[in-house]
Parts: sequence; C-alpha cells; structure tokens
Amino acid sequence: MDGSVSLQLSTKSTGVFEAFYNSVKPIQLLSYCLDVCKAGKLPPGKTEIPFEFPLRAKGSKTLYETYHGVFVNVQYLLKCDLKRPILNKDLQKVAEFIVEYADGEKAVTKPVEFKITPESLQNVKEKSKIPRFAVHGKLDSTICNICKPFTGEIVVERCEAPVKSIELQLVRVETCGCAEGYARDATEIQNIQIGEGDVVHETSIPIYMVFPRLFTCPTLITSNFKVEFEVNVVIIFDDDHLINENFPIRLTRF
Repeated sequence: MDGSVSLQLSTKSTGVFEAFYNSVKPIQLLSYCLDVCKAGKLPPGKTEIPFEFPLRAKGSKTLYETYHGVFVNVQYLLKCDLKRPILNKDLQKVAEFIVEYADGEKAVTKPVEFKITPESLQNVKEKSKIPRFAVHGKLDSTICNICKPFTGEIVVERCEAPVKSIELQLVRVETCGCAEGYARDATEIQNIQIGEGDVVHETSIPIYMVFPRLFTCPTLITSNFKVEFEVNVVIIFDDDHLINENFPIRLTRF
C-alpha cells in the first residue's frame, strides 16, 4: 500500500527547475508491504484472502484527502503482486482507494454580496469602450462544505449591450514551492452556464454548483504545496466582450 503527493511544475516554470528540485520530488505519506499468502498452490475456483493495513502516515507526515489536480496529485494505491514460477510471468494489479477526513474544520457561513459596474472593474485599459451595465448578487457563503452545493443569486439590473451568457467557473489554484521560491498556477475545473441569452433584467438568477469529488478537496496549505479554490462569475456580451469577477473560496469537509 502506497500513498504519496506528486508535484509537477508547469512548463512556464521549467526554467527554474533546479530551484524547486526538493519540492517537486514525490512526498511519500505512507508505505506498507506484507505477505498475505505463503508460497503454495491455490485451489481451483475463486479464492478470497483477507488482509488489513493500518492507515497511518509515516513518521511526522500527515495524510491528506485524495485529490486529482493538474500540478498536485494526492493518491493512495493498493498494489498486489502474485509471484509465479520461473516460466510464468508475475501478475500485478493496482487499485486506487479514496481517503477522506473523519473530522476537521467545519464550514461557517460567510455570505458575500457583490456589485459589478464598469467603475468597479480592474485591469481595464479603456473603460469608455465597455457598455454601461450594473449587476449585483450574493454568494451564500465563501466558506463551503464540499459535500453541499455552492449557491447564491445574480441579478442584471441594466445593460446597454445584449448579454450572450452568464457563467460560473470553478478554478483550482495549485502552488508548488520551497524556500527558494514557488510556482502558482490557476486552472479551470468546471464551467457551468447559469444564464443564456439576454436575460430578463431585475430578475434573480439562481447560482447552484456541485463540487466534483475527485477534482476538489478541502483547502490544503502545507510547507511544500497548496491547493486552493476560486469561483469566477463571468458575463459575456453579444460582441464576445467578457467581464470576470473573482471570489476566493475555502472548502471544508464538514
């Protein structure tokens, strides 16, 4: 049985690979090996052999939840090797099992209200070219139980240009690093459309998103890596002009 954290730098960080060498080596969380059956001959038919492993981390390490990301992966594997005589090839089977926290931080409701206007936008060179609009809404909480949906509402008060689409984007922010520096990369997990076409103004549009199990985990911050999450509210106008409002969120198991 093996459990490890695999870290990988993005291509834009390969130039500083040496600075990150100690951090990008796989971090082994647990490793156990035992014989479940002595040498001999198995009887014809189906044979079931019970086994048991202690699910404890090595030394001072900590077990993290299973997580499949782009640059950070936390995996736990069971490997079974069947040794056969010299003239026969050994058999091996690998199966992943899922680890979840039994207890931990509990989500505390932290609602956030927002209002988006041309004046509130940042990193915009020519605000005069942006159509006049006003959008407001509410996120029910930015501290979220990963087992419950992410909810809220959004209202388009007014808009000079027709709206093409309103979307909700879930983003993972993965950081790999050490004392010499770090690499931080944001990648999309999923994108769902919550409004299509020129939606009715002054009408509440519900926000509802389920967190995908393997591609999210409770927010994780360690000395070697971080796994954090953000939500983007994206409004696309008919001329494909795009407006994006970012909200960092914190995920918990309970």
